[in-house]
Amino acid sequence: MSVNLPAYKQINEQLKPYQAKLVAVSKIKPPADIQALYDAGQRIFGENYVQELQEKQPILPADIQWHFIGHLQSNKVKYIAPFVSMIHAVDSFKLLEEINKHATKNNRTIHCLLQVHIAVEETKFGLNEEELEQLLETYKQQESRLTNIRIAGLMGMASNTENMEQVRNEFRQLNALRQHFKSRFFPDQDALTELSTGMSGDYTIALEEGSTMVRIGSMLFGARY
Repeated sequence: MSVNLPAYKQINEQLKPYQAKLVAVSKIKPPADIQALYDAGQRIFGENYVQELQEKQPILPADIQWHFIGHLQSNKVKYIAPFVSMIHAVDSFKLLEEINKHATKNNRTIHCLLQVHIAVEETKFGLNEEELEQLLETYKQQESRLTNIRIAGLMGMASNTENMEQVRNEFRQLNALRQHFKSRFFPDQDALTELSTGMSGDYTIALEEGSTMVRIGSMLFGARY
Protein backbone atom coordinates (compact mmCIF):
# COMPACT_ATOMS: atom_id res chain seq x y z
CA MET A 1 0.00 0.00 0.00
CA SER A 2 1.32 3.43 -0.95
CA VAL A 3 -0.34 5.10 2.06
CA ASN A 4 1.77 5.13 5.23
CA LEU A 5 -0.79 4.30 7.93
CA PRO A 6 1.74 4.05 10.81
CA ALA A 7 2.92 7.61 10.00
CA TYR A 8 -0.72 8.74 9.84
CA LYS A 9 -1.39 7.37 13.33
CA GLN A 10 1.84 8.87 14.69
CA ILE A 11 1.05 12.34 13.29
CA ASN A 12 -2.45 12.25 14.75
CA GLU A 13 -1.04 11.40 18.17
CA GLN A 14 1.35 14.35 17.90
CA LEU A 15 -1.52 16.69 16.96
CA LYS A 16 -3.79 15.71 19.85
CA PRO A 17 -2.17 17.79 22.63
CA TYR A 18 -2.39 20.88 20.40
CA GLN A 19 -5.94 20.14 19.15
CA ALA A 20 -4.57 20.83 15.68
CA LYS A 21 -5.99 19.53 12.40
CA LEU A 22 -4.22 17.47 9.74
CA VAL A 23 -4.58 18.51 6.11
CA ALA A 24 -3.47 15.48 4.08
CA VAL A 25 -1.85 16.93 0.95
CA SER A 26 -3.03 14.64 -1.82
CA LYS A 27 -2.01 16.51 -4.98
CA ILE A 28 -0.89 14.23 -7.83
CA LYS A 29 -2.04 11.21 -5.81
CA PRO A 30 -4.69 8.83 -7.19
CA PRO A 31 -8.19 8.67 -5.72
CA ALA A 32 -7.46 5.14 -4.41
CA ASP A 33 -4.77 6.54 -2.08
CA ILE A 34 -7.14 9.23 -0.82
CA GLN A 35 -9.83 6.60 -0.25
CA ALA A 36 -7.36 4.46 1.72
CA LEU A 37 -6.54 7.35 4.06
CA TYR A 38 -10.23 8.25 4.28
CA ASP A 39 -10.97 4.66 5.33
CA ALA A 40 -8.39 5.09 8.10
CA GLY A 41 -10.32 8.12 9.41
CA GLN A 42 -8.91 11.15 7.57
CA ARG A 43 -11.46 13.73 6.38
CA ILE A 44 -9.48 16.85 5.38
CA PHE A 45 -7.52 16.70 2.12
CA GLY A 46 -5.53 19.49 0.46
CA GLU A 47 -5.18 19.94 -3.29
CA ASN A 48 -3.09 22.41 -5.33
CA TYR A 49 -4.61 22.23 -8.81
CA VAL A 50 -8.17 23.20 -9.72
CA GLN A 51 -8.64 20.75 -12.59
CA GLU A 52 -7.29 17.84 -10.56
CA LEU A 53 -9.57 18.69 -7.64
CA GLN A 54 -12.56 18.96 -10.00
CA GLU A 55 -11.85 15.45 -11.26
CA LYS A 56 -11.36 13.88 -7.83
CA GLN A 57 -14.21 15.47 -5.88
CA PRO A 58 -17.19 13.72 -7.56
CA ILE A 59 -15.73 10.20 -7.27
CA LEU A 60 -14.71 10.37 -3.61
CA PRO A 61 -16.85 10.43 -0.42
CA ALA A 62 -19.15 13.43 -0.14
CA ASP A 63 -18.15 14.27 3.43
CA ILE A 64 -14.50 14.96 2.58
CA GLN A 65 -13.53 18.52 3.49
CA TRP A 66 -11.53 19.75 0.51
CA HIS A 67 -8.96 22.46 1.21
CA PHE A 68 -7.47 24.29 -1.75
CA ILE A 69 -3.88 25.02 -0.74
CA GLY A 70 -2.26 26.18 -3.99
CA HIS A 71 -2.10 29.60 -5.60
CA LEU A 72 -5.62 30.32 -6.86
CA GLN A 73 -6.44 32.53 -9.85
CA SER A 74 -9.65 34.54 -9.62
CA ASN A 75 -11.03 33.05 -12.85
CA LYS A 76 -10.78 29.52 -11.41
CA VAL A 77 -12.77 30.14 -8.20
CA LYS A 78 -16.10 29.25 -9.84
CA TYR A 79 -14.98 25.67 -10.47
CA ILE A 80 -14.37 24.78 -6.82
CA ALA A 81 -16.85 27.11 -5.07
CA PRO A 82 -19.68 24.54 -5.09
CA PHE A 83 -17.80 22.22 -2.73
CA VAL A 84 -14.50 23.56 -1.39
CA SER A 85 -14.40 23.91 2.40
CA MET A 86 -11.39 26.21 2.86
CA ILE A 87 -9.04 28.19 0.61
CA HIS A 88 -5.59 28.55 2.16
CA ALA A 89 -3.70 31.01 0.00
CA VAL A 90 -5.77 34.18 -0.41
CA ASP A 91 -3.38 37.03 -1.16
CA SER A 92 -5.60 39.84 -2.47
CA PHE A 93 -8.90 41.56 -1.71
CA LYS A 94 -9.94 40.97 -5.33
CA LEU A 95 -9.66 37.22 -4.76
CA LEU A 96 -11.70 37.48 -1.55
CA GLU A 97 -14.45 39.30 -3.47
CA GLU A 98 -14.44 36.63 -6.16
CA ILE A 99 -14.69 33.83 -3.59
CA ASN A 100 -17.59 35.62 -1.90
CA LYS A 101 -19.36 36.08 -5.24
CA HIS A 102 -19.26 32.40 -6.13
CA ALA A 103 -19.94 31.25 -2.57
CA THR A 104 -23.09 33.40 -2.66
CA LYS A 105 -24.17 31.86 -5.98
CA ASN A 106 -23.82 28.41 -4.39
CA ASN A 107 -25.49 29.47 -1.13
CA ARG A 108 -22.39 28.49 0.84
CA THR A 109 -19.88 30.02 3.23
CA ILE A 110 -16.25 29.43 2.28
CA HIS A 111 -13.55 29.76 4.91
CA CYS A 112 -10.46 31.68 3.78
CA LEU A 113 -6.90 31.94 5.07
CA LEU A 114 -4.80 34.97 4.16
CA GLN A 115 -1.35 33.98 2.94
CA VAL A 116 1.49 35.94 4.54
CA HIS A 117 5.02 35.97 3.15
CA ILE A 118 7.30 34.93 6.02
CA ALA A 119 10.15 33.19 4.14
CA VAL A 120 13.36 34.73 2.85
CA GLU A 121 12.82 33.35 -0.67
CA GLU A 122 11.49 35.85 -3.18
CA THR A 123 9.51 33.21 -5.07
CA LYS A 124 6.90 32.52 -2.40
CA PHE A 125 3.49 34.20 -2.71
CA GLY A 126 1.90 36.14 0.11
CA LEU A 127 1.22 39.49 1.74
CA ASN A 128 3.68 41.46 3.81
CA GLU A 129 2.55 42.93 7.13
CA GLU A 130 1.53 46.27 5.62
CA GLU A 131 -0.44 44.62 2.81
CA LEU A 132 -2.15 42.29 5.31
CA GLU A 133 -3.20 45.28 7.41
CA GLN A 134 -4.57 47.10 4.35
CA LEU A 135 -6.51 44.04 3.21
CA LEU A 136 -8.07 43.58 6.65
CA GLU A 137 -9.01 47.26 6.86
CA THR A 138 -10.68 47.05 3.44
CA TYR A 139 -12.48 43.86 4.46
CA LYS A 140 -13.83 45.43 7.67
CA GLN A 141 -15.12 48.43 5.72
CA GLN A 142 -17.04 46.12 3.35
CA GLU A 143 -17.79 43.24 5.70
CA SER A 144 -21.56 43.73 5.49
CA ARG A 145 -21.60 42.73 1.81
CA LEU A 146 -19.07 39.88 2.11
CA THR A 147 -21.48 37.58 3.89
CA ASN A 148 -20.44 34.27 2.30
CA ILE A 149 -16.79 34.17 3.31
CA ARG A 150 -15.12 33.92 6.68
CA ILE A 151 -11.59 35.14 7.36
CA ALA A 152 -10.61 32.03 9.29
CA GLY A 153 -6.93 32.80 9.85
CA LEU A 154 -3.47 33.10 8.33
CA MET A 155 -1.29 30.74 6.31
CA GLY A 156 2.44 30.80 5.75
CA MET A 157 5.39 28.76 4.50
CA ALA A 158 8.73 28.96 6.26
CA SER A 159 12.04 29.39 4.49
CA ASN A 160 13.53 26.32 2.83
CA THR A 161 16.49 26.06 5.18
CA GLU A 162 18.11 23.62 7.59
CA ASN A 163 18.28 26.42 10.17
CA MET A 164 15.37 25.34 12.34
CA GLU A 165 15.74 28.38 14.62
CA GLN A 166 15.02 30.62 11.63
CA VAL A 167 11.99 28.45 10.77
CA ARG A 168 10.79 28.71 14.38
CA ASN A 169 11.16 32.49 14.37
CA GLU A 170 9.16 32.78 11.13
CA PHE A 171 6.32 30.67 12.55
CA ARG A 172 6.41 32.65 15.80
CA GLN A 173 6.30 35.95 13.89
CA LEU A 174 3.24 34.81 11.93
CA ASN A 175 1.39 33.73 15.07
CA ALA A 176 2.18 37.10 16.66
CA LEU A 177 0.69 38.83 13.59
CA ARG A 178 -2.42 36.68 13.84
CA GLN A 179 -2.88 37.53 17.52
CA HIS A 180 -2.29 41.24 16.90
CA PHE A 181 -4.77 41.53 14.02
CA LYS A 182 -7.29 39.26 15.73
CA SER A 183 -7.47 41.61 18.73
CA ARG A 184 -7.55 44.66 16.47
CA PHE A 185 -10.08 43.63 13.81
CA PHE A 186 -12.04 40.68 15.22
CA PRO A 187 -11.95 40.90 19.04
CA ASP A 188 -15.46 39.51 19.50
CA GLN A 189 -15.82 37.47 16.32
CA ASP A 190 -15.08 33.88 15.42
CA ALA A 191 -12.45 34.89 12.89
CA LEU A 192 -8.65 34.87 12.48
CA THR A 193 -8.38 31.90 14.85
CA GLU A 194 -6.61 29.45 12.52
CA LEU A 195 -2.91 29.27 11.73
CA SER A 196 -1.96 27.01 8.82
CA THR A 197 1.78 26.46 9.15
CA GLY A 198 4.01 23.41 9.10
CA MET A 199 4.68 20.71 6.52
CA SER A 200 6.37 17.31 6.64
CA GLY A 201 9.80 18.71 7.53
CA ASP A 202 8.85 21.30 10.15
CA TYR A 203 5.35 20.59 11.47
CA THR A 204 6.50 19.74 15.02
CA ILE A 205 8.08 23.22 15.32
CA ALA A 206 4.94 24.78 13.80
CA LEU A 207 2.78 23.09 16.44
CA GLU A 208 5.00 24.45 19.22
CA GLU A 209 4.60 27.94 17.71
CA GLY A 210 0.81 27.97 17.55
CA SER A 211 -0.15 26.12 14.37
CA THR A 212 -3.75 24.88 14.36
CA MET A 213 -3.46 23.15 10.98
CA VAL A 214 -0.52 21.27 9.43
CA ARG A 215 -0.23 20.39 5.74
CA ILE A 216 1.46 17.02 5.30
CA GLY A 217 1.86 15.04 2.10
CA SER A 218 5.09 13.09 1.61
CA MET A 219 5.01 11.44 5.07
CA LEU A 220 1.54 10.07 4.31
CA PHE A 221 1.64 9.35 0.58
CA GLY A 222 5.35 9.09 -0.21
CA ALA A 223 7.35 11.43 -2.41
CA ARG A 224 5.67 13.16 -5.38
CA TYR A 225 7.30 12.91 -8.75
